[in-house]
Amino acid sequence: MRTFAMRSEARQLLHNKFVVVLGGSVQRSMYKDLVLLLQRDQYLTLPQLKSKGEFSFEQDVLVEEGRLGPMTNGTDYREVRQYRSDHHLLRFYFLTRIYSPYMESILEDFRRGVKPDVIVISSCLWDITRYGLECVGQYKENLHKFFGQIKAIVYRDCLILWALAMPLGKKIKGGFLVPEVSHLAPTLRYDIIEANFYSGRLAEAYGLDVLDLHFHSRCSLQHRMPDGVHWDALAHRRISSLLLQHAAEAWGVDLYDPPLSCRKRLVHTQLIDILSADLLLVEHGSVQWLLLGSGGTSWLAESLTCALSFPFPQNP
Repeated sequence: MRTFAMRSEARQLLHNKFVVVLGGSVQRSMYKDLVLLLQRDQYLTLPQLKSKGEFSFEQDVLVEEGRLGPMTNGTDYREVRQYRSDHHLLRFYFLTRIYSPYMESILEDFRRGVKPDVIVISSCLWDITRYGLECVGQYKENLHKFFGQIKAIVYRDCLILWALAMPLGKKIKGGFLVPEVSHLAPTLRYDIIEANFYSGRLAEAYGLDVLDLHFHSRCSLQHRMPDGVHWDALAHRRISSLLLQHAAEAWGVDLYDPPLSCRKRLVHTQLIDILSADLLLVEHGSVQWLLLGSGGTSWLAESLTCALSFPFPQNP
């Protein structure tokens, strides 16, 4: 049965691992959810999902740019974040293009510094909207450049995950969609399908792993935010679980193999997963509840409010 990953599972799987996430605002939320999950079994709040460039998020640090530099929606926006604990290291780089002089500097970081154990990367929307009339052709060329270099820089056992872009709404708005390219909005949800197909096949040809987030989220569109681009906290916890499950399978371990003392908590989590397609995350102060969204089952939602209250119970 499909399960949401828990703190103990994430901490054990990523023990002494260096994980790097590269991409845009959706990938920043992916990074944030992993940082939160390594510390406690709670979901991201709406302000946390919307924030960008903040000086600190859940004990991480802003390493470069963000609020230390100009806060713009331009292609030159940068943001580097890092979370470090005694046994975990996560880093995030904000990208607006899959290959550029900035990407070359990131690859140089990998070449000269600590090499990642896991790289999760996605770059699509900015590439195919913000770089002129030839941007699609340049995107394809840049994919070749990046895929060709990354494998030669990191260790052979580094897990490189190319994450495909998630479904867009019919009406979209976001930082990448400035007025100059707003005319592209009506067809973008079809354009990313074509871009996903090309980049996914190319990544496989270069020997990278591919995580098809477009496929996995196609039946969970109710978790997409009103802007048609971003996703809510439940969707991001699902993404974290997919990332961790993929890594576990690559490393030959069972992510969901808890000790007997965790059985009660596992049943609790599986119940959430069964209902997740129709759940609504409700926040009140520092407390989060999950409620069933269907009006016809509101009586069940009321009876489950206490059972689905966060934070989760800890191991006895």
